[in-house]
Amino acid sequence: MRKQNRDVLVVGLALFAMFFGAGNLIFPPALGLGSGTSWFFCMLGFFITGIGMPLMGVVAASKVGGTIESLSSKVNPMFGKIFCTIVILAVGPLLAIPRTGAMTFEVGVLPIFPGANPIIVSIIYFAITLFFVLKPTGIVDSIGKVLTPILLIIVVSIIAKGIISPLGVPIVTGISNSFSKGFTEGFQTMDALVAIAFGGIIISSLKAKGYNDTKDQINMTIKAGLIAASGLAVIYGGLLYLGATASGVFTPDLTRTELIIDMTNGVMGNFGKVALGLAVSFACLTTSIGLTATVGTFFAKLFKGKISYNTVVIATAVFSAFFANIGVEKIVQFAIPLLAIVYPVAIVLIILGFFDHYITNEKVYSGAVIGALSVSIFQGISTMGINFSPINNIIAKLPFANAGFAWLIPAIIGTHLMVLMTRGKFRKKLKLAFGERSKSL
Repeated sequence: MRKQNRDVLVVGLALFAMFFGAGNLIFPPALGLGSGTSWFFCMLGFFITGIGMPLMGVVAASKVGGTIESLSSKVNPMFGKIFCTIVILAVGPLLAIPRTGAMTFEVGVLPIFPGANPIIVSIIYFAITLFFVLKPTGIVDSIGKVLTPILLIIVVSIIAKGIISPLGVPIVTGISNSFSKGFTEGFQTMDALVAIAFGGIIISSLKAKGYNDTKDQINMTIKAGLIAASGLAVIYGGLLYLGATASGVFTPDLTRTELIIDMTNGVMGNFGKVALGLAVSFACLTTSIGLTATVGTFFAKLFKGKISYNTVVIATAVFSAFFANIGVEKIVQFAIPLLAIVYPVAIVLIILGFFDHYITNEKVYSGAVIGALSVSIFQGISTMGINFSPINNIIAKLPFANAGFAWLIPAIIGTHLMVLMTRGKFRKKLKLAFGERSKSL
């Protein structure tokens, strides 16, 4: 095997491990259960936001400098700081970190110890997180390298057994807009948000292997991304299909964690349920440690040392320990408005970053983001039960709104308007028009 092909394979597997988080396993089965016979279209929507956009995000970030700041700052430096802060909070203490604790309790602890106290478990879990974050050791990386293959083997075994001996057959569930449902549910993985931070990691890895040419780096990143995408498609697609086969067996009122536990128990018995729970718990812990350290590093740098790394990680762990006790389902519901607002912006940035070498006017970024945000902010607020009827009615009539892309046309319009407004001739005409008007007044 040529060295470059071998290195692409290694980076591709590493990228797969980054995206293959234990917390994301709960979403595909629930989608399959709800979609039934429409599972395939639901899967396509989920693949776009759960796999396609994250991998495009890695490539996009690598093309514009390798960091989330370099991509978002193309809109405006202040916007870059605000957007980065929102992303770090989302993948940190507001959503992702507490979700790892809640999922550990519901999937890993509760099935084995039914009488366990969630508060005590949460305190222990985040105390362990804090210990490793404050005193980093190589043991966490070692555990992660061992646990990812174990978790992968368990999940693939569940999928294979579920396909060979299915729990049932998909039924008609009456779901409408299955593609849109899958598309928006992919937001919950939050992988597109963290992906734009992975670009720098991948580029650094390739440089360490001796690849300093930018073109080689981007080509290898794309190939590595395809390897990671193939693995994720097997896992997500398999779990979603298994959920569809269970649509005639389990009731739709099951929570996401209850479904994956019952589904695993039905396919592989009690041993499979316990094995999955333990692997998921430890995988969530390594994720929690990594994300908490990321939050600490980001805010210590943002505030230029005025707030120390230790202060940030302690505050993050304490808040997450408290917030985790509301449970996985409530955390998922809490995430919906924020992700509905932020995700379209992230998608726009990723697409533009992916094609950055064709963009000659960087105002395209600000125009597209303003256009997307003008829609997504109302959609996000409406998910909280606050209804702006006239505006929402207009948004509902926009092209592609039923498919979950109501923000697309406004983003395109915003792009063209911003480019037009920054052209020299147009600005000159405006200046002349307003100048003549002021004279007449």
